[in-house]
Amino acid sequence: MTDLRILSLRVGALAPLGPKGVLSGIDKSEVSAPLQLSEAGFIGDMQGDTVRHGGPEKAVHHYPFDHYAFWTRELGEQPILANPGAFGENIATSGLTEDEAAIGDVFRLGSAVIEISQGRQPCWKLNERFAQKKMARKVQETGRTGWYYRVLEPGTVALGDHLSLLERRCPEWTLARIWSTFYVNTLDRSELAAIAALNRLASGWRAHAARRLESGKVEDWTRRLEGI
Repeated sequence: MTDLRILSLRVGALAPLGPKGVLSGIDKSEVSAPLQLSEAGFIGDMQGDTVRHGGPEKAVHHYPFDHYAFWTRELGEQPILANPGAFGENIATSGLTEDEAAIGDVFRLGSAVIEISQGRQPCWKLNERFAQKKMARKVQETGRTGWYYRVLEPGTVALGDHLSLLERRCPEWTLARIWSTFYVNTLDRSELAAIAALNRLASGWRAHAARRLESGKVEDWTRRLEGI
């Protein structure tokens, strides 16, 4: 995971998604020209719902191309899975997944410096993207979610640049470990307390763990996963 070539660099304009025509930037196009990466994300990358998508803690979305073979076996041959971009990612690589990537991992990307801030919580837009009613739920259940970065130093990124590991601040906190607490061992109080105190984790995810710890209840995921 120390030095990975960027296989795809993508940004998306807003376009209607699904029967309700909800504006979304999930359909991202590959770009060959260098892109400026600011603390808010790639210049030209749009989000239809700026409350739940984008912003400093979700400036760059990374989805491992390693998972595409699994999804092809799961869903069958689909044109959307022939190349990176199916999951609305900004960057794709091979050689790094949620099992190794950890909160606080710092990378150089082109001339920018970025840090893993949180995993992705899949939502119903993936159902529309894949024309699969339960796609978001499948992504959540498998842990093949992808993740987000915050931008520590803005810079320029080009297709073919490398994602180069600079520092691991809390390597024990892999994305897979946090996923397991949120979605498998959902009321593990010691893990929830540790997640709530994990200062390199995005504040929204720390608060999420704290609320579950306080209430002793698992939140209802239906609206996020199914859009109802």
